[in-house]
Amino acid sequence: MLIYGSGGNAKVLIDGLLEKGEIIEAIFDDFTSKSSLLGIKIEKQYTSSLRPESSLIVAIGDNQTRAGVVKKIKHPIGTFIHKKASVSRLSKIAEGTVVFTGAIIQAGTTIGKHCIINTSSIIDHDCTLGDFVHVSPSATLCGHVEIGEGTMIGAGAKIIQQVKIGKNCIIGAGAVITHHIGDNKLVFPPHSEQKDRIVR
Repeated sequence: MLIYGSGGNAKVLIDGLLEKGEIIEAIFDDFTSKSSLLGIKIEKQYTSSLRPESSLIVAIGDNQTRAGVVKKIKHPIGTFIHKKASVSRLSKIAEGTVVFTGAIIQAGTTIGKHCIINTSSIIDHDCTLGDFVHVSPSATLCGHVEIGEGTMIGAGAKIIQQVKIGKNCIIGAGAVITHHIGDNKLVFPPHSEQKDRIVR
């Protein structure tokens, strides 16, 4: 297995992969000064000729950065589901997506490519997530929620059933979303320091 990225997201992913007995052959990161992560050497420049048969996961939390990196990847793309996650056999998870410890994905849900379903998040039945979505720790999506490509759902946010959220949105930590949100919106709860940017 190969990893692109050497930040916190990569550290959690590598820990989970090692726990499952995977071998991390290399880490790529064009943007770091670090020489290694968890004892694994960091290659400062991505090259498709290194272990070209190995699967690679892009472990970068920021959706736009992750999408940009994916465009240059030539390796086969891997997927990771932590052994302590609960994923329905009636759900679908596309390549490049990672599902971390304690996450729950219920029946009928479809997760797009290169998504992050973070620690202890809940995605209930019949939800649809586009590519490059990040669901942060302890966020909850109730049934039949739709999330557009590139959207970030903040830690502890709650999305009520049948709500649709557009592309490239940021839903702030702790927000409670009870109505549809269009594309490219920033939504923060009233107590947030960002309250001047609330979308109502």
